[in-house]
Amino acid sequence: MGKIMWIEFKEYQEEAIQNIKREALDLLDSGPAKRVCIFKSPTGSGKTLIVAESIRRLIEDADLEKDLSFIWVSVNKLHDQSREKLKRYYDQYGGQLKCSYFDDLNGRIISKNEILFLNWASINKNDNVFIRENERNNNLSNVVERTKAAGREVVLIIDESHETAKTEKSQQLIDDLSPKVIVEVSATPNLTDHSAFVRVDLEDVQREGMIKKEIVINQDFDKSVDDDKTADELVLRAALDKRSVIAGKYKEMDSGINPLMLIQVPNSVKGLQDKKDSVVAILEEYGVTKGNLKLASWLEGKDDKFNLENIEKNESDVEVMIFKQAIAVGWDCPRAALLVMFREMKSIVFSIQTVGRIMRMPEQHHYSDEALNVGYIYTSLSDFGIAEGVARDYITVNQSKLKDGLYDSLGLRSFHRKRFREQTRLSPKFTEVFLEVCDEMKLENRITLTERNISMDLISDGLISDVDSERDGIELKEIVKKVQTQVELQNGFDSFIRENLAPFYPEERSIMRVNKSIYKYFQIKHDIGADRWPEVQVLVLCAANRGQFVDVINRSKELYSKLVAKRESFVEEVEAPWDVPGIINVGIDAGSRIVKKSIMEPFYYGCLSSPETAFIDHLEDEKSCPNVKWWHKNGTSDMTSFAISYLEGGVAKLFYVDFIIRLNDGRIGLFDTKGGVFAKESKAKAESLYSYISVENEKGGNLFGGILVHHQGSWRYNNNKVYEYNPDDLSNWEFLDLK
Repeated sequence: MGKIMWIEFKEYQEEAIQNIKREALDLLDSGPAKRVCIFKSPTGSGKTLIVAESIRRLIEDADLEKDLSFIWVSVNKLHDQSREKLKRYYDQYGGQLKCSYFDDLNGRIISKNEILFLNWASINKNDNVFIRENERNNNLSNVVERTKAAGREVVLIIDESHETAKTEKSQQLIDDLSPKVIVEVSATPNLTDHSAFVRVDLEDVQREGMIKKEIVINQDFDKSVDDDKTADELVLRAALDKRSVIAGKYKEMDSGINPLMLIQVPNSVKGLQDKKDSVVAILEEYGVTKGNLKLASWLEGKDDKFNLENIEKNESDVEVMIFKQAIAVGWDCPRAALLVMFREMKSIVFSIQTVGRIMRMPEQHHYSDEALNVGYIYTSLSDFGIAEGVARDYITVNQSKLKDGLYDSLGLRSFHRKRFREQTRLSPKFTEVFLEVCDEMKLENRITLTERNISMDLISDGLISDVDSERDGIELKEIVKKVQTQVELQNGFDSFIRENLAPFYPEERSIMRVNKSIYKYFQIKHDIGADRWPEVQVLVLCAANRGQFVDVINRSKELYSKLVAKRESFVEEVEAPWDVPGIINVGIDAGSRIVKKSIMEPFYYGCLSSPETAFIDHLEDEKSCPNVKWWHKNGTSDMTSFAISYLEGGVAKLFYVDFIIRLNDGRIGLFDTKGGVFAKESKAKAESLYSYISVENEKGGNLFGGILVHHQGSWRYNNNKVYEYNPDDLSNWEFLDLK
């Protein structure tokens, strides 16, 4: 077996894997009735890989009391893609799970740790050979019955379960199979009738850089309006121009990524020109043709499929792909960045499968250039709906932009949250903890240093007389002891670490972290250097010392877990000074209002509180606030929003002040509007804002501000070192004067 390519799971993936495994164990132990665990995770989050690893850990879990067999059902041809993906993944582990089609089953039975891959179309028909009785007694129901009779529980995984799993016919089939546990996997599951629910949030997937931050519709389209061109032609040309810009940005980064544009053309109508023909003509103007390999087609006709080989590769020459129906579920091309849809399609509901094609990040991380963290849709449709599967606030159709000539740089010091992955992986801090534990437990007094080799027992000339009796049927002539080689020692040493890493995931990085901690202990305490590591491995693995090192590792894990729990994440200063973003993309549900002094134009908002709305009204009143040059309604997340750091209960948090105001006299106001109980609970934020303003002004800043309330017709703010809020006595609060 070759070296296992350990996958470094993202935080949300690791959490989902652990949760699915835990829920499956509970459901397997919950009685005779079938149990349903729903796994909800966005497109692009790695759902298949998460489920694959959950299954692998499930069969390895010490609490698993019964052997398992699996059935994996998918829509269309997705079961083929899933099988290939899982087979490649499990092959790294020596094929501990077998991935099979129906015809691959040995003895008309699903073996232990075998996954049978099917698609709904193959089993959801009454006259299908998998379902109907046949002369070989080889239908699916009988296969499942034999599997259960062999003492194994059946676990059914339904991929893309929202497609068919809840139909009457599908439910009847599931009832006939009667699996012990059902795992329904979908980005948009039907949330009825389930016993357990595991979800991955869109925000977590975005935060880890797996998918784009948002999808923008018709960006800068206002610059493309030309009455001499059709709307369809305008959107296509605008999209091609945007693709060129995006390609240039990737080229500047030397990334080698060639962004792909997808064009969905409507079905041809008899008597009308096929939209494909006009599209191809425009593409030729831009130098995108079949002949130069820049154009690919995924249409129905035999001759209409071309240049599709390796199109998913980041460096593929293909720049544009044309298709008609929604791209197949499961098709994965992370370099896809733009999607074009035309008005001849009458109306559109953006399905998770179609929009999902441009949601992935090609290198699974976000870039410093925000334009590369966005997916682009260009459409001539004037009315479009959005499927339940795509969060409405994920799609953006409008933009706010900085007003020309009015903005002058603020250069504020801002903060963001740096996240740790140490709760599931070991960082260099583990070595420090390990060495401290060695001293605490006085390890040097508890181990022997006299062992020089490790032996293993081998059978010599064994004879199997009964193949069904396994080891009891082996006649042993001799047991031979063999000293392990350095390769065997290394493998045994790594296995020992892996076996004792739980609850930390046994990825290569964590294994090496423990290895190096042990080596460092022997170097410091016993002067055994790197040239004698095989000796260290013998001393750790020998019977006299093995248990002592298990104790030290376990104690180190306990202390390390407590340590990282306190620093799951921390707040740090953003390297570059903060300024109001040049562009803010706005969700489809955002409201808007006409204002004069917002630095962003037009002014869009998500959800404004009553104090926020009232304060905007105040800022817009020229008589009350003639000194206001411009104001900005700050965001509430991401490094594109301004934030300061504050402590609450000993934990560092971020405070996104509501408003940033630039006055004509040069001052910058930082205000957070509060009302009622929220003003009372703002002590930590208020005092941190006071401290921030004080520090910045000592360095030459010109800031003022604080917690702001509307009281008895007046706007008053607290700029005191010690914050107090008493609605009956605001005598120590300043009146806000913006005249």
